[in-house]
Parts: sequence; C-alpha cells; structure tokens
Amino acid sequence: MPTKQKTDWHRLLGLIFTDFFTGSAWNVELEKDLSVKRQLLDIIILRRDGGGLIDPLPDGLEGMKKHNLLTFKSIREPLDDWVLKELTGHYVNYRKQISPSFNDLYPEEQFQLYGITARYPKKLFSQQVELTKVQDGVYDMHRGSDNIRLIVLNEIPHAKHNAAWHLFSGIPGEVEFAARQYRGKTQEISTVLNTLFDNYNLEGIPVSYTMKDFQRDYVKNHLGLLSPDEVLDRYSPDDRLKGLSSDEVLDRFSPDDRLRGLSSEEILLYLKKLGGKTGE
Repeated sequence: MPTKQKTDWHRLLGLIFTDFFTGSAWNVELEKDLSVKRQLLDIIILRRDGGGLIDPLPDGLEGMKKHNLLTFKSIREPLDDWVLKELTGHYVNYRKQISPSFNDLYPEEQFQLYGITARYPKKLFSQQVELTKVQDGVYDMHRGSDNIRLIVLNEIPHAKHNAAWHLFSGIPGEVEFAARQYRGKTQEISTVLNTLFDNYNLEGIPVSYTMKDFQRDYVKNHLGLLSPDEVLDRYSPDDRLKGLSSDEVLDRFSPDDRLRGLSSEEILLYLKKLGGKTGE
C-alpha cells in the first residue's frame, strides 16, 4: 500500500493569496515563525506602502487592516476553540515582535484576525460564543476585546470574485468553477493549482478539471492583453484564412488591391473571357 502524503492545504492557500495579491497594496507571508519553539502562523497579509487595491475582494476580506493574521483549516481539519486560542496567541506574539518595544506596541486597530475553514464548524458554533452573521459564509466572533472574522468556505456564495475561496471549499463543482474563473498573476500559479488538484484526488475528492483545461482557460482569460497582431503572428497565412470563402476574403479588398500584381495581359485576357460570356 502506498504511503498517503500529507496534504499541505495551508501552504497552498497561502500561495494562492501570494498570487492573488501580486501587484497590489498587500504583501503575503507564509508560515511565519513566531517563537523560539517553532510555531507557524499560516498566513499574514500585510498592507504595504504603494501598490493598488483589489476590488472586489473575496467575501469576508473587505476592510482588511494593515496586519491580517489568518489561520486555515481544510476539509479534514476542525476549526475549534483551541485553534482560535492559538490564533490569538500568535497575534500577541507577532504584535510584540514587530512593535518598537513591549512598552510601545502598535495599536490594536492595525490588526485583524481571521479563522478560515472549509466546512461549517459545528462544535465551535454550538458553544456559547458571541457570534454575528455578516453575510452568507461570513461571521464575526468576539473574544474579550478581540474580533475574529470567521469565513466558512462551503457557505460562500457562488461568484467569480470568490474564486480563491471556492478552490478550497472541498466541493468539486465549486473547485472546477473557481479554476476556470481564477486569473493567475504569477508564472508559478499553474504548478500551485496542479498540486491542489492532486491533493483533492489524494483526499478522495475527484476534480475532473485538468491542467490542460486550466492552460486553455488561462490563455482565453488573458488573450485580451495581446494585440490582434501579436495573436496573428502565431499563425501562418493559410491558418488565418481557414473557414473563410474566397468571396469573404475578396470583399475585404478594393478593386485596385484585387488587381495589384496582375499583368496587363492577364487583365485583358480576363476581360475577353468575361466579354465572351456576356455575349453568349
């Protein structure tokens, strides 16, 4: 029996976000080491100076702060109270590390915590927690003075701007829809998606969408970035004319253009033939 590989869902989501926020005002850091004893925070999305904003963002990410700390639980992992305790601990440690000093911490208003889960966290939501539904798939949870934004991926509305979420929802139809809609910005995105599809298959969730499908859709989605001349340069004259009748081709030329290249003798010979047919 082959050994089942450990699926690194957290890193894949981080790589998708690295691509998604490329060229924007946000910078993404993966698996941030926050302690002497190695403990990794899944994803940090950091607002940087310069760069453009993205509109619309995936549901639940609107109103991001300067420092956005994300923990992610995939289809086989529960998002529970302990996970959120760890997230809060990461936040405390991170805030201390980046601030000028322990006595001069950056304001709490600069930080936002996110708990992202592929499936509905029944155990967590059944507990007595202060929970507010913001919209489908998006909840706010209050723990002391902290607000944690909870995003449930299999509840997120079906929409193009939510493609990054749908890729990790664990729902084959949504994954395939997202793969067709997601417009990558970096060269590495095809490798990331290929690994994602392989991981679903390892988890027993068949995704029929293939890399060939992605490559074809990627070209279609980005074709508008090329000029007509840049597109046509890839084809021979014969390929360009395929599917067009001779009349459709000639209609695009003036009489002068049609006769250019013919000798006087060839033109006269054609006129004689045409006159003969007229006289018949």
